[in-house]
Amino acid sequence: MSLAFVTALQILPARQRAVLILREVLGYHADEVADMLDVTVGSANSLLKRARVGLQQRLPREDPAPAPHSAAEQALAAKFVSAYQAGDIEALVALLTTDVRVSMPPIPLEYHGRDVVARFYASMIGQGRTYDFVPTRANGQPAFGAYLRAPDGIRRATGVIVLTLTGDRICAITRFDNSVLSRFGLPRSLPD
Repeated sequence: MSLAFVTALQILPARQRAVLILREVLGYHADEVADMLDVTVGSANSLLKRARVGLQQRLPREDPAPAPHSAAEQALAAKFVSAYQAGDIEALVALLTTDVRVSMPPIPLEYHGRDVVARFYASMIGQGRTYDFVPTRANGQPAFGAYLRAPDGIRRATGVIVLTLTGDRICAITRFDNSVLSRFGLPRSLPD
């Protein structure tokens, strides 16, 4: 579930939230939900309609992400890798939504918006560093093991980068540290 959906669920009244989860997420029928909540079927249906309206009002209007493994997803991911590896901040920023978010858990800092993200990446990749990427997936999204090439030629992992896509743009970039590499079957370093 997207973070926006979870946030919107927290805003809904309790009964609407319960009906929405039981019907839309867990797949129960209206009569089963009515029995569980001790309400009429009509009341359960009414709660579901109000919950849907409430969510539509609160969820951001986003273009859907390209289908996993689709040509569109692969092309966008390839453009990201190409721009990152070339240190081309302008090309990288062109791939981002205006409200892009960059985070690096567990560090409690986030960068929001193209201008702030551009300055952040200019300090990270615009310094003549050479990166290599090993593709993987995280939560159904395109992801990469990121490796920084050292002067001795060995490429040492800097973490895992996960892209969240919307339409033909990247709306979030999450960079995890080296502690998650093994979960993706990625090594800590790559030979020259």
